[in-house]
Amino acid sequence: MRKTSIQRRLIVVVVVSQLLLAVGLVWVAVYFTRRQLRNAFDTQLRGRAMSIAALVRYSEDPHPKLIFEDDLVPPPLETQHPDLYEVLAGDGHVIARSPDWPATAPQFTSRYGLRTEFEFDGARYRAIRLERVPVLDREPELPNDDVLTVTYAAPTDQMTRAVARAGVYIALGSALLLLVTVTLAVWGLRRGLRPLAELAGSAALISTTNWELNPSEAALSTSELAPLTQAMTAMLDGLHRAFTQQREFLANAAHELKTPVAILKSTLQSLLQRPRAAEEYRAGLEQALEDMARLEKLLHSMLRLARAEQWAAGSTRRDLQTIDAAATCQAAIERLAPLAQERGVTVEFSSNGALPIRADGEDLELVWANLLENAIRFSPADDRVQLRVHSKGARGYAEVEDNGPGIPKAELSRIFERFHRADSSRARDTGSYGLGLAISKALIEAYGGTITPESRSGRGTRMVVELPLAEANS
Repeated sequence: MRKTSIQRRLIVVVVVSQLLLAVGLVWVAVYFTRRQLRNAFDTQLRGRAMSIAALVRYSEDPHPKLIFEDDLVPPPLETQHPDLYEVLAGDGHVIARSPDWPATAPQFTSRYGLRTEFEFDGARYRAIRLERVPVLDREPELPNDDVLTVTYAAPTDQMTRAVARAGVYIALGSALLLLVTVTLAVWGLRRGLRPLAELAGSAALISTTNWELNPSEAALSTSELAPLTQAMTAMLDGLHRAFTQQREFLANAAHELKTPVAILKSTLQSLLQRPRAAEEYRAGLEQALEDMARLEKLLHSMLRLARAEQWAAGSTRRDLQTIDAAATCQAAIERLAPLAQERGVTVEFSSNGALPIRADGEDLELVWANLLENAIRFSPADDRVQLRVHSKGARGYAEVEDNGPGIPKAELSRIFERFHRADSSRARDTGSYGLGLAISKALIEAYGGTITPESRSGRGTRMVVELPLAEANS
C-alpha cells in the first residue's frame, strides 16, 4: 500500500488554496483597476467631446450658419495615433470631422449605450457619443433650437499599458505575499504537527517492559491531541492489566496444576516402589482418582472461564432461547442444599414473578451456585442467606446477600480476578481455586449484564446481578 503523509497533504492543500486565493485577488484587482481606468478614460473622452462642441459657433454672415474652428482643436491623447471626432448638426449634416475620420463610422450598439470600441489603423479605439448638445457660442438674436451630436474617439493603448503595468505590480505583490504566507503556513504546519510526531515517538517506546506512554508537554497541551493521548493512555492501561492478568493467570494455573500433579505422581511412585497388597493398591488408586478429580475440576473451570470470556468479547455467537432465571435460581438452591444443611445455613428465596432472559440455563445456574456457595461458606452457622429476584422496567435483578464477615475494602476490587482468594488457607481447605467469581462475571457480561459487589467489613456482603430481559431484546 502506498504511504501517504498528512503533513504533505496539508502543505499541498495550503499551497493550492493560497495560490487560488492569490489568482483570484489578482483577477479581481486587475478587473477593478481596468474598470476604474476605463471610467476615467470615458470621463476624459467626454471632456474632449465637449471641447470639440465648444469650437462650433455661428458665422457672422447675413445668414449665419454653424461653422467649426478647426485651428483650436486640442492635441491628441497619444502622439502615435490621432484622435478622431465628428460633429453633426441637428438635421444630420456634418459640421466637422477629423482628417483621419474612418470611412466606416463606428457603430454604437445597445450593449454599450453611447460608448463603443473599434479597430482603426492597427490600434484599438474607444469612442463616446454626446447627443443633443446645445451650441455653446450662442447670440441672443440667433436661433436657439440648434443641437449637436458629437462623437469623439481616442486610442486605448495607453490605458491598456496602464492596466498591464498594474496587473504586473499586483501579480508581483501577490506572489511575494503568497511566498510569505506559504512559508509561514508550512512552518506553522510543521510546528503544529511536531507534537504528533513526538507522541508517535513516545508510543514507539512502548514494550512489554515499559507500559508508560510519557507524552511530551506539547502533546499534553495540544487540545486536538488530548483525546488521542487520553485514549492511548487508557488503552495501554487496559493492555497492561490484561497482560499482567494473563501472565498471573499462567503462573497461577501452573502453580495450581503443579500441586495435584505432584501429589498424583507421588502416589503412583509410592505404589511402584515395592510390592503391596491389593488393599494398598486400591487405596492408592482411589487417592489418585481423587487427585485426578481435583485436576479435572480445575481444568474444567479454566475451560469454562476461557469460553465465557470469548462469549463476552463477542468472538463466538450462540443461539439462545428465553428461559426463566427464577427457575435457575431454585435449581442452584437445590444443588447447594447439602452444603447449606452441613453448615446450618438457611437459603431464603423470593421472587415477584418469572424473569425471562435469553441465556443458557446451565450458565445462570452456575452463576447463582457460585454466588450462593460463597455466601453459604462465609456465613455464620445457623444463619441465613437471601436470594431475591425481581424486575424493573426492561432489566432483571438477582441479589445474593449474607451476614458474613464481609469483604475488606482493599479486597473488594480484586474479588473477580482469576485465582484470587482473600483467605487462601480456607479456600484450599474447601477445594476452591478462586475461579468461581471470575467465571460468574464473565458469563454475566457475556449476556449483556453486570455484577456489582456491595460489602462492608463485618456487615455482610451483597452481590447484585443485572441482566436485560428477553422482551427488551426482541
